[in-house]
Amino acid sequence: MRRHSLFAWHSALVAITLVIAACGAPSAAPPPAATSAPGAAAAAPSSQKIEMRFAWWGSQDRHNRTIKAIEMFQQLHPNISITYEFAGFTDYFTKMSTYATGGNLPDLMQQDYATINEWTQNGLLMPLDNFVNDNTINLKDVPKASIDGGRISEKLIAINLGNNSQSMMLDVDAYQKAGIALPGENWTWDDFEKIATDIHSKLGINGGGANLDDIQMWKSLYLGYGQWGFSADGKSLGYSNDQPFIDYLKMLMRLQDAGAITGQQEQIASFRSGNVEALPIVSGKAAMQYLWSNQLVAAWTAAGENRHFKLNMLPRPKDGGKPENYLKPSQFISITKDSKHPKEAAMFIDFITNNIEANKILLGERGVPISPAVQEAIKPLLTPAQVETQRYVSYVEKNASPLPPPDPAIQTNLTNNVYLPQVVDPVLLKQAPPESAVDQYRKDASALLASS
Repeated sequence: MRRHSLFAWHSALVAITLVIAACGAPSAAPPPAATSAPGAAAAAPSSQKIEMRFAWWGSQDRHNRTIKAIEMFQQLHPNISITYEFAGFTDYFTKMSTYATGGNLPDLMQQDYATINEWTQNGLLMPLDNFVNDNTINLKDVPKASIDGGRISEKLIAINLGNNSQSMMLDVDAYQKAGIALPGENWTWDDFEKIATDIHSKLGINGGGANLDDIQMWKSLYLGYGQWGFSADGKSLGYSNDQPFIDYLKMLMRLQDAGAITGQQEQIASFRSGNVEALPIVSGKAAMQYLWSNQLVAAWTAAGENRHFKLNMLPRPKDGGKPENYLKPSQFISITKDSKHPKEAAMFIDFITNNIEANKILLGERGVPISPAVQEAIKPLLTPAQVETQRYVSYVEKNASPLPPPDPAIQTNLTNNVYLPQVVDPVLLKQAPPESAVDQYRKDASALLASS
């Protein structure tokens, strides 16, 4: 984790995306429980000199844009100084958990849909309803669907920083060079396997990319069957048939053996950290890459604007099936229970949500902005990557499966201690057959979920 003020830089910035969310990143360290209840009163802003802290994770492009927006906010509010810090996804939540234990969380922190449930259950985030009701945070023109993702147990805990969805990033130039047509949006995993193998055969590069072992892929796989990885109450697995998961792992094994996706040793060593700028598609070593749509800007920027990319929906089950995509909040921003300046923190949330000039800097890097006015204002400024992101999100919005409930609080434990070390890695390192690994996963995951 690096810490910065607006006048001092630490060296060696850590750049990363999300799951993982995002979104596509490794799971975060679980937060400790709050030692006191978070406040919810919309106190009046202070006219005295105050200092707030804001923490986030993301790519270098995100860091640069966010810092400029912070500087703009400080110019508008000379009495407010914002100290900021950022890191990779895993390091970020590890550090935030340490802060929470010491009662020293930043005033503002970026949150993820996969983690917000456990942070809320542990009493670490402050409800925002009063700030919305008194219009400190203006959401009057924001569609309800873009707000409700941040609502837990009928309380608004976080504000959506943008909408996004899972995607398969396609290198259009590589497809053309290989003489292979771009797939349609209703393609299947059989199509994916054939294309990845054909591209490798014709170009000698990695056809399918990295991060296909992410836990998000397991959950989305079952969305294609109208189910989800977890039950609605988060107390059990949300499906009874393990065969789709077994078949998916076998497909990854075949692709790995063919050299058509990243090998597991390299996956663990180089890509599990979530650094989007380091992905093989960026350097031209892969023709496809699983990522979240809001990560396209960072990936395309790192690859070079002379490259050509397209986002596709995730493949569906081979027997047809439902979309494996859903539209979700890309990230949230929340006020923590440790904030001594909640009113000013809410003012900053409103600023990055609604201020046109700030959003001309941010340009939807975290996802398509939730404010219709902002969306319209930034259109003339968008790069090809941003135009493609907005096109894709608009398509997914009309063609996706419903948004699943937030992940159960136990998912961090499940991912780090069961899914990765006991299932995915042993299978893809050929240390365990997929059938027995998946069978054990059901037993261990069911026990963990039931005890949560």
